[in-house]
Amino acid sequence: MKAVLAALFVVVIALPLAANLAGRDGADRGAENRELAAFPRLEASWASAAAFAPRLSAWFDDHFGFRSTLVQWYGESRLFALHVSPSTAVVVGRDGWFFYGEDQAVEDFAQVDPMTPDAIANWRAAILRARDWLRARGVAYVFTIAPDKHVLYAEAMPDTIARVGDVSRTDQLVTAMQDTGLMVDVRPALFEAKSRERIYQRTDTHWNDRGALVAYQQIIGAVRARVPKTPPAWTRADFDPREVETAGLDLAGMMGLKRVVREIDLTLVPRRPRRARVIEPAGALPTAEEGRLVTEIDDPALPRAVIFRDSFVSRLVPFLSEHFSRAVYLWQNDFDADIVAHEHPDVVIQEIVGRHLYNFIPSPELVP
Repeated sequence: MKAVLAALFVVVIALPLAANLAGRDGADRGAENRELAAFPRLEASWASAAAFAPRLSAWFDDHFGFRSTLVQWYGESRLFALHVSPSTAVVVGRDGWFFYGEDQAVEDFAQVDPMTPDAIANWRAAILRARDWLRARGVAYVFTIAPDKHVLYAEAMPDTIARVGDVSRTDQLVTAMQDTGLMVDVRPALFEAKSRERIYQRTDTHWNDRGALVAYQQIIGAVRARVPKTPPAWTRADFDPREVETAGLDLAGMMGLKRVVREIDLTLVPRRPRRARVIEPAGALPTAEEGRLVTEIDDPALPRAVIFRDSFVSRLVPFLSEHFSRAVYLWQNDFDADIVAHEHPDVVIQEIVGRHLYNFIPSPELVP
């Protein structure tokens, strides 16, 4: 009996490698929310040879036979049998909602660690110094905080995570900047829109088109107040609403369950052609998550913009770009005067997601 068990054990642990040798790739690129390791090339050098083994190991970890099936089975057993997340990056909420659980998102929801007076002063000083530097060059400035999904849908968070504090870091910064007129607080408009329809994705960290439109309208309203030649924001009447069933989005991918968990994406289809085109990187979609993305419209009467952003702007790009002859989107939280000086914009928009107020505290000295 022991010999049979031992033989069975050897067969089971050898199956993944045997599958690879037979030409079966155990990876499923569409099921996860990350880039999988590529098969390494062995070049004729000692350094390359020394690096080959760990690269091969990384490739095998991502591609061993039956890997995607095993990952899916594990995820399904955790989620559907035990009702817990198979990934520490994802919080399982109520009624089919999922929330991002890393990058201090849970701390932001719980409001456990408010900013110190010095941290608030640093933020205020950095924003005001950026405004003053831009104003001296005739450039307008808009600052906004994108609210995480747990801000708008706190009622869908699990009972196991409780709010501890009464004030969020976003609340603190909005209050600190209230007298400046620089801050665009999109939360009230989003809460009002939420009463009519779902404005964030259930299986993604971010807002859907419906929520993005609302935030965009608030931002463009602030831009127009500073740069009057900016065209008015598009309205809901400019779009046809659609419901599109898709594979699960980024949070489903973090659990390895994109092919299991589904999303109903509440999209907006424009009734008139969009004019903006992505020119950098060539061929990229407006919503592509690129470190630098540039759109243009052949209309010199339109203003130019530089947008410092994170992932929440991805759904805003198709909306915002319609207002600028050139819009440069830069994936960074901090203000970069060198890029602004090079681009000569009429307006700078700086966006940061609320949870990043936990891990990014600017120094006023970063702005010249």
